Amino acid sequence: MTTQEVANRLVTLCREGKNMEAMKELYDTNITSLEMAGAPNPEVKGIEAVTEKSNQWYAMVDEFHGSEISEPIVAGNHFTCTMKMDVTFKDANRVQMEEVAVYTVNNGKITQEQFFYELPPQS
Repeated sequence: MTTQEVANRLVTLCREGKNMEAMKELYDTNITSLEMAGAPNPEVKGIEAVTEKSNQWYAMVDEFHGSEISEPIVAGNHFTCTMKMDVTFKDANRVQMEEVAVYTVNNGKITQEQFFYELPPQS
């Protein structure tokens, strides 16, 4: 798959609420996932660890109120899109989240993902 095809497929699956299926289908076994400095698990490597990180995040969510993902913008073997989520966490805090996701594609698979977002204030 080309970078554009991978990007389009990721967006389609995410819009269908199939984020975990997207990981299984599109992520390389040696994927690297990067979060903002100061976030839990700022760097995770390998499909098993990245899947577990996502499972842990979903386990903290009590209710999804909505989400959206933009059309991808592709440049070479990279693409980016914005993601918005409206969720209530199990601690009862409802949060509207917005992030920019940047992906690297090699040999038809996503080999790196990096997320940029505003961290909550430190208490």
